[in-house]
Amino acid sequence: MGIFIKLEVCMMIKIGEIIEDFELKDQNGNTVKLSDFSGKKVLLSFHPLAWTPVCRDQMIDLEKNFETFQELNTVALGISVDSTFCKHAWADNIGVKKTILLSDFWPHGELAKKLDVFNEEKGFSERVNIIVDENRKVIFAKHYNIPELPDISEILDFLRNYGK
Repeated sequence: MGIFIKLEVCMMIKIGEIIEDFELKDQNGNTVKLSDFSGKKVLLSFHPLAWTPVCRDQMIDLEKNFETFQELNTVALGISVDSTFCKHAWADNIGVKKTILLSDFWPHGELAKKLDVFNEEKGFSERVNIIVDENRKVIFAKHYNIPELPDISEILDFLRNYGK
């Protein structure tokens, strides 16, 4: 009789790969496409579920740095499998007014699955930050443990120094 330890590995999309255009609904029910941000870098900030403390803090960090992202020619998108109605109520609750929160609700986790950041066992995406350049090429990709808050300064420093 042996002891088996299950290791969770997030394969996720790799630096240098191109992300195909996609469309999801935001917290206000508007259709948002990656191609809407042509000429800008885009941060895809995946979080497991709304209404959880770390996910809240992750999205608030995006909101607090909205103007800094603009200065860095970057749009930050918060993405989870929650419905648009849930995202809307949550955004109101946590004070997110400017940051776009996208619903990868149906087909359930389709974008997260395409980018290999969906946790099939748990039914939601992993906590992952992916940055794509103006041509939708992945220039940054990092997986975080579920209880870990991504360091927003790491993202901002990367954007400030990219291409220098």
